[in-house]
Amino acid sequence: MNDKMVMPIWTFGLFIVVMNTTMFNVSIPSITADLHITADLASWIISSYSIGYALSTVIYSRLSDVASIRKLTTVGLLILGISSVLGIFARDFNALLGARILQSAGAGAMAGLGLVLASRYIPASRRGKAIAMISAGSAMAFGLGPIAGGLISEYFGWNGLFAVTCLVLAVLPVLLRLLPKEQPAAGRAFDVWGALLTVVNAASLLTAVTQQSALWLAVSIGSFAVHARHMKKAKNSFINPELLKQKGYGKLLTVGFCMLVLNLGNLFLMPLALAHLFGKSAMTIGLLIAPGAILSTFFTRFVGRWIDRYGNVRFLLIGQCMIAAVLVFFTFELAASPLVILCGYLVFSPAFSATMASINNETSLLLPQKLIGSGMGLLQLVQFFGGSVSVAICGLLLEYQMHASLANAYRHVYGLLFAVSLCSIGILLWYKHSSDARRIF
Repeated sequence: MNDKMVMPIWTFGLFIVVMNTTMFNVSIPSITADLHITADLASWIISSYSIGYALSTVIYSRLSDVASIRKLTTVGLLILGISSVLGIFARDFNALLGARILQSAGAGAMAGLGLVLASRYIPASRRGKAIAMISAGSAMAFGLGPIAGGLISEYFGWNGLFAVTCLVLAVLPVLLRLLPKEQPAAGRAFDVWGALLTVVNAASLLTAVTQQSALWLAVSIGSFAVHARHMKKAKNSFINPELLKQKGYGKLLTVGFCMLVLNLGNLFLMPLALAHLFGKSAMTIGLLIAPGAILSTFFTRFVGRWIDRYGNVRFLLIGQCMIAAVLVFFTFELAASPLVILCGYLVFSPAFSATMASINNETSLLLPQKLIGSGMGLLQLVQFFGGSVSVAICGLLLEYQMHASLANAYRHVYGLLFAVSLCSIGILLWYKHSSDARRIF
């Protein structure tokens, strides 16, 4: 496989998919007005895509153990493209929600299979560069999504947002020519029941958090118990039990969860702070966030080389310390000026991109070849789930502080994110110590 051609094209496709996560955020007010729905109902336009995206990511990754990446990419991008065309013509809430759910079912192919592709077909000596490119594309998409969403919504309406994701149909034929032709692994079967239980686990737990429902929490706990029993009995379970026996893998899962908690929590809070504290418009908010995303992309070429040369754990520590410093900065100075957010995100975004590239590369090197598909898929599921939970909890914390001053409310939430960053750094140091000890012995 010619990774110098494949990975930039793949990154472009992933950029479109990830940007689709944040483009709709700035359009929620116009959607509620056009369709005459409540803001609470409209929030499902965002959360349904996030949940489906996280789940389809791990499903495509797991399917890569039994089916070729070319076939899975074809299915995923066709679903994403066709659902985007349907979304252009959506005129009521049910049609819009259905199009978003179908989009998420196809979108996971780009995120799930990208890391599997890099882990399988790119030598370890330059794998870090490829994974850094993917991470930078995602970081830039998070930052530019609000700008694209604001521009398109203003001039073409919210239906025009679906036209952007139709671009993946142009990427598909190019990828089919460049992707390697694989033979399905013999003797392996896909655990359908395990996949369904994973969907129920994630969806019920996230619903319990967002709705603050004891009933859904009970459903989630019950589903996890059933899934644990299924894993013991199934011969080739969807969540491979061998993953949990890999030393260090659980720690990397936890760090990955924390990193998405910090990133999506910050991306959720920054626009709100700019709007509520400083009265900035959606367009201005996007312009203040965009420089950090662009800078992250600029550093991609250097980050990949440095990771390959100096190692993943070193960059994980550097990146997390930089993120922690920004969160402290936001905790105490957020209300001072919009420039605080602009300058802080100029540091935060490249640090997050480098951190994600490092943790994905470290995980790909830690896992044996036969566990790459399931291991990378589970890592991404945990990461995206962390981001979804973070947004829900940050929103609830702001709501609980309705009677406090806005500056103090944001200060408290950012203080909590800083505490999460410290926990993540502690777990990473534990992982480093364990890894060093294993190398000695």
